[in-house]
Amino acid sequence: MMKALLLGGTLLVLVACGTTPGERGASGALIGAGTGAAIGGLTGSPGTGAAIGALAGGAIGAVSDPCQLNLGDPFWKDRHASREDYYRRCGHYPN
Repeated sequence: MMKALLLGGTLLVLVACGTTPGERGASGALIGAGTGAAIGGLTGSPGTGAAIGALAGGAIGAVSDPCQLNLGDPFWKDRHASREDYYRRCGHYPN
């Protein structure tokens, strides 16, 4: 049970931010590597945890849709994007 909760929480954390698949894959890999290293450190293998986390985070970030699951734009994007920018990208206005 504890492993399932840990895995579910890890997968939620690994979802990336960004708008393009490349941005989401890169940020997901970085987030996943950090999370994997932390979990791996608890089990005695931070390097393996970081590698597994980076692969999982990168894959999940690259295939997830930013309009369905949006954790925000990456820091290198314009933080003052308009509602119309969101509409052009997702086909509807944000809630």
